[in-house]
Amino acid sequence: MARRTKADAQITRAALLDAAELLFDERGVSRTSLADIAQAAGTTRGAIYWHFADKAALFDAMVERATAALASDRPGDQAAIDLRQLCLGLVSALEGIARHPHLRRVMRIAIHRVEYVGELDALRARHLSAHRAWTARSERVLAQALAAGPHPAPMDSALAARGLQALIEGLLHSWLLDPDAFDLPDAGRAAVANWLRGLGLDDGACAAPQSPNG
Repeated sequence: MARRTKADAQITRAALLDAAELLFDERGVSRTSLADIAQAAGTTRGAIYWHFADKAALFDAMVERATAALASDRPGDQAAIDLRQLCLGLVSALEGIARHPHLRRVMRIAIHRVEYVGELDALRARHLSAHRAWTARSERVLAQALAAGPHPAPMDSALAARGLQALIEGLLHSWLLDPDAFDLPDAGRAAVANWLRGLGLDDGACAAPQSPNG
């Protein structure tokens, strides 16, 4: 038997992730077995366990691969971002989802094709942790902006952060159901600007950067 190289292993891993992504989108995560994924990837079920501990780990790897480009666009020190960076980061993420079919498919799987039951229950804790981290980061940014504002805040920063998160998640949920209904980045930019305006904050923080020729 020929010895597997690191390059061979990476090719197999990519094939498994590709197959999982297509099958999860077509059938749903809970209705897709590891054997189905192995067959679609042209490999064995044992190859899956060589790379991933279980279906939840494979799912996480699929999401991480698709969202790597979004992560690379974020400021290095997420604890130090300001209101404008928060807004532009949100809009940039929506632009990436709208522009890249691969990322769009993975987000559709994560939002519309997965159930936190059985072997996938482990995903709930991981996603909840990421959810809380995003809310906490947004709350810090909004708390600083509200404290520096000229008027008393209409709500506390925790509620403001949860409202912002619900706004973005609702837009994304609706757009993934019907991508032709509206332009996701434009709707996101307008919605966040209106939310900030309602909080008495500078809605210009979400304005698109000026081009060098603009």
